This record gives sequence, structure tokens and C-alpha cells, in this order.
Amino acid sequence: MNEQSGSNVPGVSSAPVMALDLAQVVGQIHALPSLPAVIMELIQSLGDDDADTHVLAKKIASDQALVAKMLRVANSSFYGLQGKVTSIQDVVVVLGLRSVRTLAMAAAVTGSFSGRNAVPGFDFNAFWRHSMGTALCARALAKRLRMSEENAFTAALLHDIGRLVLAACFPAHLTAVLAYRSAHDGLLLDAERAVIGVDHAQIGEALTAHWRFPVSIRESVARHHVLDAGEHTPLTGIVHIADGIAHALELAGDATCLVPPLSSGVWDTLPLGEDGFLAIFDEVETQFEGACQMLSA
Repeated sequence: MNEQSGSNVPGVSSAPVMALDLAQVVGQIHALPSLPAVIMELIQSLGDDDADTHVLAKKIASDQALVAKMLRVANSSFYGLQGKVTSIQDVVVVLGLRSVRTLAMAAAVTGSFSGRNAVPGFDFNAFWRHSMGTALCARALAKRLRMSEENAFTAALLHDIGRLVLAACFPAHLTAVLAYRSAHDGLLLDAERAVIGVDHAQIGEALTAHWRFPVSIRESVARHHVLDAGEHTPLTGIVHIADGIAHALELAGDATCLVPPLSSGVWDTLPLGEDGFLAIFDEVETQFEGACQMLSA
């Protein structure tokens, strides 16, 4: 492996970092805390609309930390419930199976990376704002295309999760990546490949495989940047377009982020037209701040 130049960020060691081997990354992923057992079961049930909601509520209720976070989220302004819900059973009845499954997974995933050390130049808040914006865009697209809104939201929320693995497990490598991106004024994806030899999409695929997400979601995470018309699943296409829209709308509030290239072939396959996309932009911008409050609840 080749040595790469170190970071120029003030206060951070400039010692060179080595390019990463994907096997190293997988090893660190396996050392991360596992998701709660009930979340792993929920992941396995994605797409199963016949799951027993009473059994689901009982299983979630066994994890008190997860229950507390879900109740905060369910009572946030995003859902706009008329009365306060006080139990998981109430949440399941009021929001429905799909929303509860998505809510529980979002709570667990964000919680698994909370409390990590800061990495100079990496804005965790901006990261989650972009992830939520992409998830809302993907859900809006899926609704209009009559696809699973739950799968679209989940895949899009996780699309950049590999960057959190870098922040948690390889902070010096991420610092070097950010310095390279700043010096070359380019895409973070290109900086990752140039400095460490792997990118966040590959790392995200490894993490979602470790968490046993369905193949369709893992593929969407792995391929959301590189698509050719006719060589992608509809879900991957939705996440690809949603990512571009979220960047273009500047939802993260991060001035250093550039809009990644969009596949015209994928864009042209979406039968929405200008009015359809404008409606999606309006819908996402209306929901966005409330959704971010939900994620941080």
C-alpha cells in the first residue's frame, strides 16, 4: 500500500497515513457494537407488511433505551400527533408498522454512532442533515413511482454511512481525506479514492452487509454514485437521484459539499417531468427541519 500525505488541518498530526485495505475496514466494522437484537429482526422483516404488530411492539418494549428514544421521536413535531403517545403499543397503532420499523432503525443507527470523538473538518450534524434530506427525497420519489417508501427511506438514510465508519474507526485517514479534498476543491468521493484507496460507498456496503440489510439496500448504498442506464435497480436509481437533489437543495448547510454528477440515463427514466420534481422539492423542504428534529430527538 502506498503512503499518502498527512493532514494540513491545524492542530492535527501531519504524519502520513497508509491506504486502507477493505479487509482492514471489515475487521473494524466487526469490532463495532452490534445493533440491538430487535433491530436485527426488524431489518429482516423489511418488506413484510404482514408482520404481527403486537409481537413487534412487545419486542421493542424489551429494549428500554430504544423505547425512550422512539417515544421522543414519535412525539416530535415531525409526526404532528394530536395527543402525546406514552407507549410503544400506542406508537404502533398511531403510526403503523412501516413507520415504526423505519423509526426504530433510524433511532438505532444514529445511536450506534453517537458519542464518537470529533474529527476536525467533519461535521456530524451536516452529515445527518444531508442523510435525512436524501431519505425524504427518496421517499417522495418512491411514493410517486409506487415503490416501497420504507425501503427507499432506509436505503437513502444509510447511503453515506461509510463515512461514519471512517470517522469512528479511522479518524486520521478521514482527516487526511478532508485535507486532500480542501486542497483540490473536489468531491469527497474522489478524495477518498485518492488518499485511502477505498470509498465510503464500499465501506457502507460492508457495514450494511454486517448488519444484514436486504441485498437491495446494500446494493443501493454500494452503487449510489456510479450508475449506467439499464444497469441498476430502481431502488438504487432513486437513491442516486435523491442524493443529487439533496446536495442541490443544500439541505446540509455545508458550503464545502459539491453536487455529485448525476446520471442523465437514470434521471430520464423517471416519468415525473418538471412539475413532478418541483413538487418533490417543495415537499422535502417543508418536511426537512421537522425531520431533522426527529432524528436528533
